[in-house]
Amino acid sequence: MAKKNGNGTEEPLEKQLWKAADKLRKNIDAAEYKHVVLGLIFLKYISDAFEELFAKLKAEEAQGADPEDKDEYKAENIFFVPQEARWKMLLSKAKQPDIGKFVDDAMDAIEKENASLKGVLPKVYARQNLDPTSLGELIDLVGNIALGDTKARSADVLGHVFEYFLGEFALAEGKKGGQFYTPRSVVELLVDMLEPYQGRVFDPCCGSGGMFVQSEKFVEERKGKINDISIYGQESNQTTWRLCKMNLAIRGIDSSQVKWNNEGSFLNDAHKDLKADYIIANPPFNVSDWGGDLLRKDGRWQYGVPPTGNANYAWIQHFLYHLAPNGQAGFVLAKGSLTTKTSGEGDIRKALVENNLIDCIVNLPAKLFLNTQIPASLWFMNRNRTNGKFRDRSKDILFIDARNLGYLINRRTKELSQEDILKIAETYHNWRNPDGRYEDIAGFCASTPIYKVAELDYVLTPGRYVGLPDDEDDFNFNERFTALKAELDEQLKEEARLNDIIATNLSKIKL
Repeated sequence: MAKKNGNGTEEPLEKQLWKAADKLRKNIDAAEYKHVVLGLIFLKYISDAFEELFAKLKAEEAQGADPEDKDEYKAENIFFVPQEARWKMLLSKAKQPDIGKFVDDAMDAIEKENASLKGVLPKVYARQNLDPTSLGELIDLVGNIALGDTKARSADVLGHVFEYFLGEFALAEGKKGGQFYTPRSVVELLVDMLEPYQGRVFDPCCGSGGMFVQSEKFVEERKGKINDISIYGQESNQTTWRLCKMNLAIRGIDSSQVKWNNEGSFLNDAHKDLKADYIIANPPFNVSDWGGDLLRKDGRWQYGVPPTGNANYAWIQHFLYHLAPNGQAGFVLAKGSLTTKTSGEGDIRKALVENNLIDCIVNLPAKLFLNTQIPASLWFMNRNRTNGKFRDRSKDILFIDARNLGYLINRRTKELSQEDILKIAETYHNWRNPDGRYEDIAGFCASTPIYKVAELDYVLTPGRYVGLPDDEDDFNFNERFTALKAELDEQLKEEARLNDIIATNLSKIKL
């Protein structure tokens, strides 16, 4: 279904659909419109899956099959769609002025028939700011998504479109969009480096579920068994949690262990007893209001009590608390976490290094994240760095400086290319695997003895170790502040001198 664009090359289906859907947005902002569009894509998905089994049961009626028996669908892990919510029914009403009410009623009916969807689906279609004509056109548009594909493939097509739209809405929303969406290339890099083949995958700040989707993709692409991994998650924003539940359901991923509560993972840990094999996460950077004053004696702080004014080191220890004895974690943190000494953070970082928990640090390019311009890094931690699965790395930490990688997708946002992701992931794998062919590359990567990290006061900025001088990493705040203050003093003196000259000249004119 790709078509030629202005350059004569084929334009992907999802891009065509995005352009068409965005044209219908009119006066609705992206934050609200995403629920309209993504809700319809989800509705189309469950209707397609339902209709496929419905047709099969219809053909077997003579043998006693009942196409309206809800248990038949439950047995196949397919959502039961009541008659008034089936896509054909909505399509027949798409041109009616009260189409919005029909769609809201359809969402209600589906939730009533499927307990796992209770409180998940959007009911925003009868709102006055949503033009019924545009909604009808949108239903027609979404109805065409699986054209040219067999029904068996339509779920994958719809899942891909859902994922693409999530990213486009996040870009359209800018800073707010980044709160529910981790850029695809960052998620892919984390998953490719960790390689979650088998076990429990946990994300305690899961947003719209990108880490889970990519983990399942990773297993599928390497011909593994999807059922070999199980997912656990938590999200404090209910609207985002709903997106996550839809995102997972559209791919047939069990989301029963993805929990929501508005208190969040620190104050109300929904998986207190979980010990995960993999933790993959992008927690919000530098959060000050995280409830730290209520948790000063919490059992999770095994390596030091994190400051009440910044949650970064609370997240690190929350991840470690939930790791199984051989568990691995890969997560995003603000780059400042690599050097900070504020309120005991330096002591916690020292304890993490000395307890042999840090495997690899990656310095990321700027402009990767939609909701912040704060420089970011990836941390990879391992409960057992001497286990038999990989070589013994207990005396070293791998540092990768990837700041020069990536390309601009617009003026404000960068993305890592597939080649960038492969370069970083293979460097890590070659370093940790017993048969890996690793070697230091000046300016990019260095396997550094822990004693050298201790000599540099447990600073973990890769630029300090990869072999090339780096002005940014050697930034001296006091020196820069003194220089700027001197410049400002000079400017003020010059301004005062000019004012004196002007005042003198004005007095001469008056005379």
